[in-house]
Amino acid sequence: MRTLNELALNLKETIIKLVTENERIPGTDYHRCNNLKLSMDPGINTTPHVIVNMGMSEAMFNLRDFGKISGSLGPEEKYVARWFNKPMILEVLRDIWREKMKAGRKSWGPNDGDENRKVY
Repeated sequence: MRTLNELALNLKETIIKLVTENERIPGTDYHRCNNLKLSMDPGINTTPHVIVNMGMSEAMFNLRDFGKISGSLGPEEKYVARWFNKPMILEVLRDIWREKMKAGRKSWGPNDGDENRKVY
């Protein structure tokens, strides 16, 4: 199974590729992707979801139909929507949600599943 960190890296690469292909689009800044993070928090919302943090923006998306629950990512949101439509992305996110719910976790973030993660 892939981790949220691996998926965030894949999303970042997708956004950078799409932005460089469409450089003429005003207001798009792929440098905001440098601190892109994905997380899930059933304590905030029990609906299966993923939270995308990019720069100072944050949006929560439903994993059933990719409907936006809250927030906004600005002009980059259309690239996130295209990433969700890539083969297997939604299914992998749903699998992560199901596995974490089985494990009884209240929230999890980008470093879950990383074997080299230091816990302080």
